[in-house]
Amino acid sequence: MKSYRKELWFNIPTRRALINITPQVREALQESGITEGLCLVNAMHITASVFINDDESGLHQDYEQWLESLAPHAPTSQYQHNRTGEDNADAHLKRQIMGREVVVAVTNGKLDFGTWEQIFYGEFDGRRRKRVLVKIIGE
Repeated sequence: MKSYRKELWFNIPTRRALINITPQVREALQESGITEGLCLVNAMHITASVFINDDESGLHQDYEQWLESLAPHAPTSQYQHNRTGEDNADAHLKRQIMGREVVVAVTNGKLDFGTWEQIFYGEFDGRRRKRVLVKIIGE
């Protein structure tokens, strides 16, 4: 069995964003030479997420509104975590809701997706460099 590891780096200029990273993950799969196995993609920061869903702008707006209703950024004083001098408690909660990682099967050298599925990086406390790990194992 072979394994391949690659880091994807992001520096999102806004506090929040949803970025389709499917092309970068496909590129990593091609680089790996693995044709049958599993591909793990995970956010390496506790205020960012990786998830799978549809690449549709209305859905992304719905996510933004839904997440903000569940864990609003303001007022920042509502969160115990922010008493440490930070203002990102909501980002930690949003990450918990959206998840840390995804695993996608690799079949015949391709990501084995369902209809409309794409991989997204969810940034909830941007404006600094963060990374996503792509780890592919198989034959």
